[in-house]
Parts: sequence; structure tokens; C-alpha cells
Amino acid sequence: MTKVLYWAAAGLLLAFGFGRVSESISEPSARPATPAAASFPADTLPAPYATKSTTKFGKVIGWPAGKTPVAPAGFTVTKYADGLRNPRWIYVAPNGDIFVSEANTEKKGIEKVEAVVTGRAKSQNMGESANRVTLFRDRDKDGKPEVREVFLAGLNQPLGMLVLGNHFYVANTDGLWRYPYKAGDTRITAKGEKVLELPAGGYNNHWTRNLVAGADGKKIYISVGSASNVGEHGMAEEQRRANILEINPDGSGERIYAAGLRNPVGMDWAPGTNTLWTAVNERDELGDDLVPDYLTSVREGAFYGWPYSYFGQHPDPRLKGERPDLVQKAVVPDVPLGAHTASLGLAFYDQTAFPAKYRKGAFVGQHGSWNRSELVGYKVVFVPFKEGKPAGKPEDFLTGFIADAGKSEVYGRPVGVEVLPDGSMLVADDASNTLWRVSARR
Repeated sequence: MTKVLYWAAAGLLLAFGFGRVSESISEPSARPATPAAASFPADTLPAPYATKSTTKFGKVIGWPAGKTPVAPAGFTVTKYADGLRNPRWIYVAPNGDIFVSEANTEKKGIEKVEAVVTGRAKSQNMGESANRVTLFRDRDKDGKPEVREVFLAGLNQPLGMLVLGNHFYVANTDGLWRYPYKAGDTRITAKGEKVLELPAGGYNNHWTRNLVAGADGKKIYISVGSASNVGEHGMAEEQRRANILEINPDGSGERIYAAGLRNPVGMDWAPGTNTLWTAVNERDELGDDLVPDYLTSVREGAFYGWPYSYFGQHPDPRLKGERPDLVQKAVVPDVPLGAHTASLGLAFYDQTAFPAKYRKGAFVGQHGSWNRSELVGYKVVFVPFKEGKPAGKPEDFLTGFIADAGKSEVYGRPVGVEVLPDGSMLVADDASNTLWRVSARR
């Protein structure tokens, strides 16, 4: 999910030792976490540049009539809604209303021209962003919404949403806004309040800002991705980025909860615990199988390596010798999810309609690769959990998004995932402008 032609040249310069990243970096204000081991007991990561960095975008062709993604036996996949504009994220309010943020990457100037020339603009749905939140309401609980309304418009690349008390929060790319809200509202027309500025502008590759509240509602956590691949613009551009921030609901009291997370987007609390988890989209241009995206618990005060090291204490060769103090304390994430899968969505299954194996486990939406010789991702995977911890390797759950791997053709690209109160699950397919509903057969 990074640059194409322009930054390829920058990547080559960095690879051969030209250009130095600034020493400054945003670090968490809490106590440092216990350092991870220097390497895995059975480290299977390849060497950097073991394969050539490749650009290959999935060509979105749309879903043929009557065709849907594929779930395991015992599940049914149906179209919940279509005709949206880049539905990226899903949020369920306490009263069961479903909110969907519609937004996408916007490029200008030379970056826009390059995106069109390379085919990236079409494959990744770049263009004018809808910049709105749409409300869906299923009154009779039959899995089909009777109400569909534009709930909030005129936003700036919104993603994360949150109902907290009498307020509806929206995380735009450049700030956190809150609006007066009461359950049952179908539209917000009141003027909002910007409670927190967020870093944006310039080279803003990772524009998505997600939100989650603590169980007691006293804190809000905000994910802010990096402004670059590996800090190639200098770390002065990365202030308050590649972090999960913690604030009070009024925007005060900001601190860095965890740092060194290149692009954390999905966030959720593991059921029955007070542990926050996040899905992280890792760096590019080190080869087909580097660096694995990952799912990890978020330790308060921890540093996860970006940009100086990856998956613990593996130094990035483009920053050789930089910040050995941070490399030494980099935490190894919990679950590798495959390199270049663009693992962005995250939702724990906290209902009971799905079979027992899925309960309290994690679903991760993989938006799909561009920096790999063969397509990967383009699916939703499931990670089993037991007693609040991963209990097995990721396994495919919702597939069928790749139409023809040889031609790099895909029907759509899954991203946000959300569990509904009735125990079904919604998946946002932003490339085909569709919401898919996955339910267990009874």
C-alpha cells in the first residue's frame, strides 16, 4: 500500500546506503516493555532482497451476477448492500445501527499521474473520496436493512467511528471530530467539534485513522500509520505517527500508548480480557516474503520496531546501524499474517451463532498485495484464540476474491470486518462497493 515509481528510486538509494534517516522518533511515554528475544527459536524469515521487489496490482473486474465470496461449509454468504462508494470500515452502535465509512486514497499532481499510468488508481479505487458515513438499520432482524441513509457528509477521508455517551466520533485523516448524538438518529446535521488534530498532509500514504474505546469509556485509542515506507522522508515527518495514541474523550491527555507500528489499522479488545490487539500493515520493497504483516497484542509502552527493525530485532538494511537502542528493545509481534497481504481489518468474534471453534477468535481482513510477484491476501483469515491468546495459525475463512491469479484479476478487495449482534459478520469490499454478510446455517 505504498508508492510505485517515484519511491522505487528512493528505495534503491536507501538500499545502497544513500540518504540517512533522522535520529528522532516518537516513543511511548509509558514504561518500556520487556525486550523480545533477538530472533525466533526457529527463524524462518528469508534474508532481505532474497527475491526482487516486484510491483503487481490486482485488476479489479467486479463480481459477476450471482457470484459471492466463499466461506467454509456450514456458512452462507449474501449481499448485504451494494452501490456504495469505497465502503472501507464498519461500526455497530450500541443500539444495533450499522455505520459504514466511505472513503478512499486521494492522489494529486505527479502521484496521481503515476497511479493512473501504472494501473494503481483503478486497482486500488483511487479518486475523489465520498467522505461520508452511511447508516444501515435492519428493523426486522432478517439480515436485510430496511433503512439506508447518509448519516454524516462533508468529512475528510473518514475511517474509524465510535459512539460514546451522547457523542458520535469520527476519525478523519487530519483530526478526530465529535458530534451530538442520540440513539436512533438517522442523520447528523449539527456542527461538529474537532477535539484533536492528527498528522496528515504532504506525503500521507497511510491516511486511515481508526478508533476504539476502553471498556469503561474513559479513554479512546487512535491508530495513526506512518507517513512513509521506512522513514525515507526523515523522521521529522513521522511525529505522532506509526503509533497508537491514547486520549481522553474530550481530546486532552494525549500520550503514545505503543510505538513503532508502521500502519496499525484494525483494533479490538480480546473478549474476556483487557488486552488491546491490532492488525499491522508492514513495510515493502525487501522481497516477496518480507516483511510479514501481523496481528499482535498491544503492550502499553512497547516499541515494535518500525522503521529500524522488523518482526522483533531484524535490522532493516536500509537503516543499518540506526538507533540500536530501539532495535534492541523491539517487541516480536504475536501472529505473522504473510508479507504484503495488507492485513487491515480486525474483529474478535464475541457472539455464539458461529461454531464453537470461532468463538473469541480473531477475523482479519486482508486487502491484498501489490508488492509481490504472486497475489496474496484478498481474503479474510481467522486466528483461533484460547484464554485470550492465539491458539493456532491463521486459516482461510472468506475466499474467492481472486478471479484469475495468472491474469492478476480480482473480483474485489475485503478490508473492514465487523461482528453483528445477531452473530453474523459483515465484510466491507471497498473495490466492488459491496458489503457481504456471512451467517452460520442453523
